[in-house]
Amino acid sequence: MATARSRPKTQAERRAETRAALLDATIESLVTYGYAGTTTGRIAELAGVSRGAQTPYFRSRADLISAAVTHLAELRLATVRERFSGKNISIEEGLDALWEEHQGDAFDALLELWVASRTDEEMREHLFKIERDVGVAIVEELATALGAIADRPDFNDDMIYILATMRGLSMMRISHGVSDSSLNRRWQEIRQRLALILS
Repeated sequence: MATARSRPKTQAERRAETRAALLDATIESLVTYGYAGTTTGRIAELAGVSRGAQTPYFRSRADLISAAVTHLAELRLATVRERFSGKNISIEEGLDALWEEHQGDAFDALLELWVASRTDEEMREHLFKIERDVGVAIVEELATALGAIADRPDFNDDMIYILATMRGLSMMRISHGVSDSSLNRRWQEIRQRLALILS
């Protein structure tokens, strides 16, 4: 049987792949080298493209970082939607899913951007808007998956407290040198308390 030939990629598809590679490389650089060490040259190298080939997509480091903020938000929201989609979950399952969203490369890259935005007003405004929008979307996804549990009038206020607690706990890896295993043990204890808030 003859093997069907794959059709050649269109220019639009190639451009989309290059753009995605540059954004993924930006996140990789933020995680590995930090905000200060994330340069356009390093991003191009990680993405496997020349600096000249990068220019048509993003003219500056600021453009790349701004797009990476949006890209990170999309990745985080897609992960939560995939986890919750069409499911009825328990409070504990919902909390665990949100906790996992505060781990890994996406969170570490976002943390780099939060710190950098303290002295970068333009980035701070962009980051605040994106974070507000993605935070609302994530809470809505969780509310749908929890069903009647989320009908309480104070649900949104409780979620602000819960998400702030998760962020603070996750940052203990850096601020207190807490190991992943120790952090997970602490999470198991704190999850019980947070679950009582939503019960």
